[in-house]
Amino acid sequence: DRDTRLAGMTDESVNLFYSCTLCQSYAPNHVCVITPEKLGLCGAYNWLDGKVAYEINPKGMNQPIDKGVLIDKAKGEWDGVNKFVFQWSNRSIERFCNYAIMESPTTSCGCFECIIAVLPECNGVMIVNRGYQGMTPVGMTFTTLASTVGGGNQVPGFLGVGKLYLLSKKFLVPEGGLKRVVWMTKELKEFFSDRLKNRAEEIGETGLIEKIADETIATDTEELLKYLNKVEHPALKLPSLL
Repeated sequence: DRDTRLAGMTDESVNLFYSCTLCQSYAPNHVCVITPEKLGLCGAYNWLDGKVAYEINPKGMNQPIDKGVLIDKAKGEWDGVNKFVFQWSNRSIERFCNYAIMESPTTSCGCFECIIAVLPECNGVMIVNRGYQGMTPVGMTFTTLASTVGGGNQVPGFLGVGKLYLLSKKFLVPEGGLKRVVWMTKELKEFFSDRLKNRAEEIGETGLIEKIADETIATDTEELLKYLNKVEHPALKLPSLL
């Protein structure tokens, strides 16, 4: 029901985003920027939740962010967001591209539902969800990745996200969006099955989900690349990520 209420909203349709700094107790420089099309990393807060939380407690951890002047639409960068994040990240984060993974990505706290990581050899990205115990093509488990990405760090090539962001039209826009996904866990594929297929059809990539590998197909880049070439995954034809 909550997701349906947000379905007709876009980041362009509002003047205010909302912050969340609940995780600063263990990630002091982390600031979540919650927009209609990108929920909080933990998956628990969306834009409406942030709005209501601020109305209930104006001095709380959810504050309105005046977007200000648009700097880059594709990357999701506004001067007002940059100023807010700089102030609330203990003056440690100067730029913040809300949709990007390669250039000034968002910081990651530690309670993210999923981690996205770039696989340069495959010219794409992989997505692993919390709870997955196995190895991933990047050569790290979720736990190892989390210790690298979390803590409020801004790490190009790695990104903590709420899992519903995978369905967003603002998903990795500057890098090519859903077409960049070459590997995700079987659990995620099954959980989002129909919705991922619908999203793939919307971008003109019918059959894309079947071309995305999971742990039953490959857990290293060598085997993954063989599979991607076999199924002719669109990521192989996109511009180089590096």
